[in-house]
Amino acid sequence: MKTLYTAEALASGEGREGNARTNDGKLDVALASPVELGGNGQGTNPEQLFAAGYAACFHSALRLVGRKARVDLSDSAVAAKIHFGALEGSEGYGLAAELEIALPALDRETAEQLVAKAHQICPYSNATRGNIAVDIKLVEVAA
Repeated sequence: MKTLYTAEALASGEGREGNARTNDGKLDVALASPVELGGNGQGTNPEQLFAAGYAACFHSALRLVGRKARVDLSDSAVAAKIHFGALEGSEGYGLAAELEIALPALDRETAEQLVAKAHQICPYSNATRGNIAVDIKLVEVAA
């Protein structure tokens, strides 16, 4: 891979109960386990950060393939859900992802083609492919 950009971040404290910040200071967040995992929920968590990153990255990939196809991407959006859970038969933990995509200006067939192309070029999709389950749903298309 030819590196085009490198992001740098440092996590400190007690892991999920600490702090994460980027070297440029543009992101500096308190970390806290969610209430569902026994935490106080008074900060963000790695899964929320991953969800935001995946949603933004996939939406960018979708906009790129849409521009190349010269289609209307008005009001397009991507929502990501990152699921955290215990792995079966292991002491470890794992993740699964859901992407919900709205392409309200496109017919279903065109939308499906663009989503498939975006899934091939999105860095998050390429990083997760074969490693975690990723469920992609078109939740809004033109009638």
